[in-house]
Amino acid sequence: MDPVLIGEILAGTMFLGVIGFLLLGFPVAFTLAGTSILFAFAGLYFGVFDMSNLRSLAGRYTGYMLNEVLVAVPLFIFMGVMLERSNIAEQLLSTMGRLFGNMRGGLGISVILVGALLAASTGVVGATVVTMGLISLPAMMRAGYDPKLACGAICASGTLGQIIPPSTVLIFMGDMIAGMHSQVQMSLGNFAPTTVSVGDLFAGAFIPGLVMVALYITYILFMAVVRPESCPATPIPPEEKAGLGREIVTALIPPLLLIFAVLGSILGGIATPTEAASVGAVGATILAALRRRLSGQVFVDVARRTAVITSMIFIILFGASVFAIVFRQMGGDDLVHEFLSAMPGGAMGAMITVMVLMFVLGFILDTFEIIFIVLPITAPTLLMLGVDPVWLGVMIGVNLQTSFLTPPFGFALFYLRGVAPNSVTTGMIYKGAIPFVLLQITAIVLLFMFPQLVLWLPGVLF
Repeated sequence: MDPVLIGEILAGTMFLGVIGFLLLGFPVAFTLAGTSILFAFAGLYFGVFDMSNLRSLAGRYTGYMLNEVLVAVPLFIFMGVMLERSNIAEQLLSTMGRLFGNMRGGLGISVILVGALLAASTGVVGATVVTMGLISLPAMMRAGYDPKLACGAICASGTLGQIIPPSTVLIFMGDMIAGMHSQVQMSLGNFAPTTVSVGDLFAGAFIPGLVMVALYITYILFMAVVRPESCPATPIPPEEKAGLGREIVTALIPPLLLIFAVLGSILGGIATPTEAASVGAVGATILAALRRRLSGQVFVDVARRTAVITSMIFIILFGASVFAIVFRQMGGDDLVHEFLSAMPGGAMGAMITVMVLMFVLGFILDTFEIIFIVLPITAPTLLMLGVDPVWLGVMIGVNLQTSFLTPPFGFALFYLRGVAPNSVTTGMIYKGAIPFVLLQITAIVLLFMFPQLVLWLPGVLF
């Protein structure tokens, strides 16, 4: 049999094998590496893989550890975990709840706005969903909100940290797409390609993030008109309105200052994402100290959680490196290139195919798993077909935001299930997420129809 055909068959089977082992519940990083090594031995047996290719792993791992851009990841995680301890979410939710309480759907709108502010301050999905689940879900239930609408609003607003900068997902995608874009351009004969940076993706994701917020709020207002009993008003007593203006200012200033320091410095070209992340980490620590929430034990707990989350992400990245080497050397890249190039509609047809694949994988895999597995084997072909790298990164980011909301493995649903009262069933949480998944699909369609929603701001700033 043709060695090329054998290699492509093994590469395709390996991809399906990884998905199968993940569905059986095996750890992601060890599944990626272990399955790839098994298929490497199979490739060696059939003469389509050379084990010496695995020697490049040491250089790859060293490159990850020396990559200055990726240093921003633990710093942003530290900032998010520290802010969780500084009580910003509690104050924002209580203040916004009183500000919008007199209108139908006011509490729901408050949850969406606070989720957006926390996303721009922390970028940590789990912390946002859990915090708002503990604080706002009981308040919304007491106010008579439909549990499904309340759960959907909390989960969806919590996932905004996936796309609104600073997002750890955008950092990884920006770094990966930058390298792929340079390689593709050089292979096409352009030896002085335009560089792509994490800052470009941050700028590109800013307006789509606001579009998501607007869609969520529009849905809440729609429900307030169509089914007013699902999101009733919660009138505020006159005595509680006293000093509300001052409270709004004191609640909003700290997160807005932090957002300005971090995002403003990146988008303004003053600092790199890593430098801005260090400013954010220090700022979050100072904020916790000013709120009398900082102690030696708190600092140790924050550092430990940061180390755990960072290790989890990077060990998946290390396992995905083994997968990428074996898949590529057995001809998987050529197989994917031929498949996507044959799609009707050219570049847009290939892009739609990849987006649908990622959306479906979001039902069973985590965001980072999809990025580290699918992006390296599909992005080079899409870039070679002429897809803009910034638009590609933001589109994937918005698409993968749905992976937090799609059952059965939507992590935002799990986070909320862990803190929701027993009266809120898992079925309610799942049903509540469905309308917001449809809203995210609507956002993807809008970005397809109007790419300038992504490309305008990076073009102006950079």
